[in-house]
Amino acid sequence: MRAFRTMLKTELKLSLRGMDMFIFAICMPVVVLVLLGIIYGNKPAFEGADYTFLEQSFGAVSTIAICAGGVMGLPLVVSEYRNRKILKRFKVTPVSPMLILGVQVTIYSLYSLISLTLITIIATIFLDFALTGSALLFIATFLLVMISMFSIGMMVGGIAPNVKIASIIASILYFPMLIFSGATLPYEVMPKMLQSIADFLPLTQGIKLLKATSLGLPVDNIIFPLILMAVITLVCSVISIKYFKWE
Repeated sequence: MRAFRTMLKTELKLSLRGMDMFIFAICMPVVVLVLLGIIYGNKPAFEGADYTFLEQSFGAVSTIAICAGGVMGLPLVVSEYRNRKILKRFKVTPVSPMLILGVQVTIYSLYSLISLTLITIIATIFLDFALTGSALLFIATFLLVMISMFSIGMMVGGIAPNVKIASIIASILYFPMLIFSGATLPYEVMPKMLQSIADFLPLTQGIKLLKATSLGLPVDNIIFPLILMAVITLVCSVISIKYFKWE
């Protein structure tokens, strides 16, 4: 536990020195939220809907920080340490792959939670947003989505041999999920064919759960997204630890 606290403190300082996560995990969700508020205001999500477009999109916007930190930021940091032989030095110490990945997951979890808190405050104060569903269910779903997405980042960071390959894989995963899962471009405005493709993305299923819990709506076939995210978390976590590359 002492090693975890020491490493977390050091890695958090290093992370805060850069502006990447501040821009993509903190500023970007706020910008998207404000733009949606300005463009759509309190218009109904669709004709006859008893909730607004902003209320419908809140759950999706909350995942932007998760996607930025877990799918892009986490694997690039770990692979960069591998490239700079930092992990090779850790190998001869009691530090384990679980500890290294756990510290990074904790850091990016903090970014995601700060982002969620910030957009909630801004949406409530300035955009007349109100969570109509269960706050506890929404937070539980948010944590489930976060863990699932972070496990993907752990896997990429754990097994990618160098920064270049990690960057390619992370980009292939990050940008389609950011654009087509509903995190930025609302799922409901996509053409039916694009929706069918987006349904294969794990983040899409997570966002559907977040929308339902934030609006207090029933979820069609709730078992599928829950099983999907649980399986992804288990498989990716096992691979990231078992096949972790030190150099």
